[in-house]
Amino acid sequence: MTIQKELTYTTLSSENITNQIIKVPFHIDHSKGMYIIHRALVRELEKKRQGSAHSKTRSEVRGGGKKPWKQKGTGRARAGSIRSPLWKGGGVIFGPQFKQYNHKINKKEKQLALKILLFNKLNNTILVENFEINSVKPSTKLVIAKLNALKIQKSNKILVIVAKKDFPLYLSIRNIKNLELIVVNQINILSILKAQTIIIESEALSIIEKIYNE
Repeated sequence: MTIQKELTYTTLSSENITNQIIKVPFHIDHSKGMYIIHRALVRELEKKRQGSAHSKTRSEVRGGGKKPWKQKGTGRARAGSIRSPLWKGGGVIFGPQFKQYNHKINKKEKQLALKILLFNKLNNTILVENFEINSVKPSTKLVIAKLNALKIQKSNKILVIVAKKDFPLYLSIRNIKNLELIVVNQINILSILKAQTIIIESEALSIIEKIYNE
């Protein structure tokens, strides 16, 4: 069952003053919410895996075609190949093999998972006009001042979603513990799940509304 939900955001300025209220209509199906989020998360984590760990079996190790010694008469244990797993330099039994992680998920399923997560995190989401530091040089102090102005606990895991890349802002944020900066086109399930507080720029929210309400 699809239910139309409306996300209501209050825009805050850098002085923590309410400017306007923005309502974003979202079509959300809660009947399979947790299942869809789990599928999307598994897909995301699998994409980070290479699957390139591989050890050779006895059939893949070079050499070992000749029998080391005759079957009987030497007094030694019988052997058929120098590449037996029992020998040094031999193959590996039950070792890791090449694997492709292709957990398929539909585009609409991923969109639904993100919409449900954004809806669930609504009470912990802050909408700001912009999160720029207005400085050519990186400045961590300016970022901390912004967080203090928004009355955000810096002990929380904070996710900042911006509309476009800002290299000075990235350099200013990267050495602050528990603070992650992503561009709106890099939005992902894991970052939203981990975040205790989400800060979204108004322009980034407009892009989210446009893309995820298709």
